[in-house]
Amino acid sequence: MMKSLIAIVGFGLLVAAAHQDVALKDLMPKGMVIGVAINQRQFEGTDSAAVDLITKQFNQISPENVLKFQPTQPAADRYTFDAADKYVQFGVDRHMQVVGHTLVWHSQTGAWVFEGADGKPADRDTLLLRMRDHIRTVVGRYKGKIHGWDVVNEAIDEDGSMRKSPWQVGIGDDYIAKAFEFAHDADPDAELYYNDFNLEKPAKRAGVIKLVQDLKARKLRIDGIGNQAHWRLDTPTIDEIDRTVVELHGTGLKVMYTELDINLLPNTPRGADPSVANPYANGLPDEIQQQLARRYADVFGVFLKHRDAVTRVTFWGLSDADSWLNRGRMNFPLLWDRQRQPKPAFNAVVDVLRNRK
Repeated sequence: MMKSLIAIVGFGLLVAAAHQDVALKDLMPKGMVIGVAINQRQFEGTDSAAVDLITKQFNQISPENVLKFQPTQPAADRYTFDAADKYVQFGVDRHMQVVGHTLVWHSQTGAWVFEGADGKPADRDTLLLRMRDHIRTVVGRYKGKIHGWDVVNEAIDEDGSMRKSPWQVGIGDDYIAKAFEFAHDADPDAELYYNDFNLEKPAKRAGVIKLVQDLKARKLRIDGIGNQAHWRLDTPTIDEIDRTVVELHGTGLKVMYTELDINLLPNTPRGADPSVANPYANGLPDEIQQQLARRYADVFGVFLKHRDAVTRVTFWGLSDADSWLNRGRMNFPLLWDRQRQPKPAFNAVVDVLRNRK
């Protein structure tokens, strides 16, 4: 009995070791890249262990923050590109597909952008001029280096209507079309994407499909729809994910999973009992580890089923230590743990990719 147990444990260690030597990018189907959102310590090389892991495992990168409006243009007459230049060069040096995120968003955009004379809101012409100049400057700087841009981010509300963002209020619904027009003018060869979350919800998905169909009717370039994929263990269901891929691909556009992670923490009100709000402060139970592994296996099964539609899968963060989902709590949403060691979820993804039909 003891010899059998030792043999089983030994076999498990051998499997884990074999998986650890595998690179996800080498297992992906032709035409589908695998990527990760990276932070400043990573693309500047300060976090050398992360650099090695990113370089080995991925062939695409997205920036967490450095290419958003506020970091690149903190004032009307001032651009700051030091960090963004390093991010882009990180990918170029490693022959990775470099994505720009994001040009037009209601968040992380300086208040000055929307202000006019005498403290009044900026008018349509002023806002369009500021948008055009920003896109022309940022996209033009990286022409030929950035493969594709999230041109507009999160413009649709949960009911499928247009979000009443400062861009929409100041310009009108056609601000999205103008953003895509300006981006294409700045780099005619770059792919252009619309990016949003909760697309598994029918009303919101219908709103996004209506939006991209309008852009296509205007003869504007749009190459893909980015689905952020900030999911949980049980929601959305696999059937909902499957249905969403089919409907998004029905637009004729590429489907991309741009910010994938699996949130394991409960939604709790502010001030909730720590034992409820932060249940895994002392580590993740093996049962939950295995549930996470099964969830990632099921999710990648859908991606592979629709490999004709899905062209990119990007994790939002490299390891549990890097995830935005911690926010003062202990979350475990990714494939590598806080010591950058592969988790059962990584092994499960490897198995699905290796055994694809």
